[in-house]
Amino acid sequence: MARGTHRNVSSRIYLLAEKAADLMHENPVSIHENATIKEAAAILLDRGISAAPVINEAGRPVGVISRSDIVLYERERGERLPPPAEYFAEDTVDVATGRSVPVGFHVEYPDTTTVREIMTPVVYAVSPDTPALQVIQEMLHRHVHRLFVLDQSGVLIGVISTMDILRRLRQEVPETHQPYEAK
Repeated sequence: MARGTHRNVSSRIYLLAEKAADLMHENPVSIHENATIKEAAAILLDRGISAAPVINEAGRPVGVISRSDIVLYERERGERLPPPAEYFAEDTVDVATGRSVPVGFHVEYPDTTTVREIMTPVVYAVSPDTPALQVIQEMLHRHVHRLFVLDQSGVLIGVISTMDILRRLRQEVPETHQPYEAK
């Protein structure tokens, strides 16, 4: 907008949602607690998400794994690796098999660390009937970017991210909706 130009724009915005079910994405991508870090990273990157709930054998959420968790883990793990010179020694031997490794190659041992070992072991969740205002207050209070939605039996049925909330904001209330007022 050019300097000195004023538009009659309302500064009020409305959230077109009454409860958590109106905000959530159903059937969120989840990662099993026994998945490896590499598998979790691939899922997060391939799906374009920053975090996912971690579920156990019963399908119940037991934590959250995020890209940040993986980066922190890799940073800590990287500090304990042997210096690069050891990888490129002329007479490298695979410790597991005793066979020589050609010059310029190195033996890489797969990281079997599981998601459960590095995840954040807390799940912040709401029910589908939680008022939308309470969902927002909970996210602000807990300083989190997402809340999970669990049904009455504790099964994961959805996720609400800050982007989901922003997508439901409007400058004007459509005629079919009345503004939701907290009581």
